[in-house]
Amino acid sequence: MLQRLKNVTWAVTRELRFYRVVLRDPRAPRISKLCLAAALGYLALPFDLIPDFVPGIGHLDDVLIVGGLVWIALTFIPNDVLEDSRLATTDSSESA
Repeated sequence: MLQRLKNVTWAVTRELRFYRVVLRDPRAPRISKLCLAAALGYLALPFDLIPDFVPGIGHLDDVLIVGGLVWIALTFIPNDVLEDSRLATTDSSESA
């Protein structure tokens, strides 16, 4: 169980690093950068559209909004930018 938690934590950290690299890439479209920034901002802000204490639906809005924004952002980014960003993320995590 502890190993699985470590794997999930590492995967989330790797993805956040990847999104940060994509945000800094000048080849990424502005709409993608705005969607990624909005998704990360929504996760960081202390308020939600539906409060988290509402059973089931409270966390579902987080998943749908953040997941949707990330999906929209990645849809508009050219494949070469995604590949370069993924390689840069992989290279930096291996050397760390």
